[in-house]
Amino acid sequence: MNARDPLQPIQPDEATAIAAFADRTWDEEIVPALTQYIAIPAKSPMFDAEWEKHGYIDKVVRDAASWVEGKKVAGLKLEVIRLPGRTPVIFFEVPATKAGSTDTICLYGHLDKQPEFNGWRNDLGPWTPKYENGLLYGRGGADDGYAVYASLTAILALDAQGIPRPRCVGLIESCEESGSFDLPAYVDALKHRLGNVSLVVCLDSGAGNYDQLWLTTSLRGNVTGTLKVEILTEGVHSGDSSGLVPSSFRIMRQVLDRLEDSQTGELLPQAFHCEIPADRVAQARATAQILGDEAWKRFPWACGADGGPTLPTTTDPLQSLINRSWKPTLSVTGVDGFPAMKDAGNVLRPYTAFKLSLRLPPLVDAGVAAQKLKALLEDNAPYNAKVTFAADGRADAQGASGWNAPTITPWLEDALNAASQAHYGAPCGYVGQGGTIPLMGMLQKSFPAAQMMVCGVLGPKSNAHGPNEFLHVPYGKKLTAAVAQVMAACP
Repeated sequence: MNARDPLQPIQPDEATAIAAFADRTWDEEIVPALTQYIAIPAKSPMFDAEWEKHGYIDKVVRDAASWVEGKKVAGLKLEVIRLPGRTPVIFFEVPATKAGSTDTICLYGHLDKQPEFNGWRNDLGPWTPKYENGLLYGRGGADDGYAVYASLTAILALDAQGIPRPRCVGLIESCEESGSFDLPAYVDALKHRLGNVSLVVCLDSGAGNYDQLWLTTSLRGNVTGTLKVEILTEGVHSGDSSGLVPSSFRIMRQVLDRLEDSQTGELLPQAFHCEIPADRVAQARATAQILGDEAWKRFPWACGADGGPTLPTTTDPLQSLINRSWKPTLSVTGVDGFPAMKDAGNVLRPYTAFKLSLRLPPLVDAGVAAQKLKALLEDNAPYNAKVTFAADGRADAQGASGWNAPTITPWLEDALNAASQAHYGAPCGYVGQGGTIPLMGMLQKSFPAAQMMVCGVLGPKSNAHGPNEFLHVPYGKKLTAAVAQVMAACP
C-alpha cells in the first residue's frame, strides 16, 4: 500500500505529473494502437451478420486485451469472456491501492463500430486512419475504441505517482452500436465479480466544447427497426397502374403521419414523451449560457435556398439542448425497395421499406415503446396493404432505454470541478446527450447507490457515425488525466 495520505487532495504538482503521464502515453502508445484499431472494420453485429466468420470483432478485442495485459499493472487479471452465440467482452480487474477501501470503480467502453457511411473527405475513409493537426480520423477511434486504452492509462498514471485509488474493474463490450443486446447476459454473469461498485466511469459520451470537462446528465433511449409497406408482388408499368394501384411510398407517408407531425417534427403519441425534471432544465439553461449559438451551429449545415445556411428546428440555445436530449424524435436512417436513380425506370415499385430510429426521452421504457410503435404502425393499414414493423435486437431486448443520472454527491461534484480546473482551466459543464448507452441503466439498477461519471471526446464536429469522424487527441489526453484525478477522489 502507498504511504501517501489517501484523504489528501490531488496537489498541483501531482496533477501536472498525471497530465504529463497521460500526454506521453497517448503520443507513444494510444495513438499508434488506435491507428491500427481504426483500420479494422469491426462493425457491430447489426451491421455485419457474419461478424463471427469475418473475425474483425475478435481481432480488436484480442488487440485491446493484449495491450492491457502488456502494461504489467500489479495484480491485474484479465479475461476475454465469450458466452455462446454472443459477442465477446473484456473483463479486467486491478486491486485497490487505497488502504481499507472496499469500493470498486467500474470502467466501461466498447470496441464495435458503426458502418462506413458515405461523404468522407477524398483523403479520408472509415478504415484509413489519418492523424492530422491533433485529430485522428477514422471510424470508431472516438466512438469508442479509445476508452479501454484511456481507462487503463488513468490507472497507470495514479499508480506511477503513488496516489491511492480503489479497486478498478473494466467492462469492455462489442455490441454497443447494436443496442447492447448481448450485454445483459454478461452483466448477470459478472455481477458477483464486479464487487461493490461506487463509481462508474463511462467514456462513450460527448462534450459541449473542447474547453472543459463535461459530465453527461442524461441519455435518450432508442428503438430501431424496419417499417415495410407492400402493395404488389412485383413491379408494374407506372403508366398502366398509377392512379389505380396506390403507391407504397404514399401509404408509407400516411402510416408515418400517425407517428410524427411532418410540419414540426413533433412526435404525436404522448406515450413517447415524459416530463422533464426541473433540475435538468436548470442545468440546460446554464449550459446554454456557456455554449450560446454553438449549441446548434456545431452541425455541418448545407447551403440553403437563399445562399445562407439551412436552419435548425430552433435557434434558441436552451431549446436546442432540450430538443436533442429530452424530446422524442424520429429519423429515417435507411431505405430499401428503391432502385438507384440511374436504374429507375417508369415502374411502380411493389414495396417501400424504411429503417427507423426513434429516440426516446430518458424516462420512457424502450421495450414498452417498441410494442406501442409496432401496434401504431401496423394496425388498420390503408388499402389493406401489408404493413410490418420489425424492431431490431433479440426478442427479449428490443429497444434500449435511456437513463437519467442520480443526484450527484458533493465529493463527485467537487472532484469533477477540481479535475476540470486542473486540466482545462475551467469548471465542469453539465449536458444531456441525445445518444444511448444501455449499460448505464443496467448498472444503475444493479448498483443504485453508485455515482456515474459519463463523459467522452465526442465534441463539436467529431461526427461519430457519420463521415470524417475524428478523435480530438488533445482533449482525450486531458480527459484521461481528469478521469484519473476523479478516481483518486473516490471514497
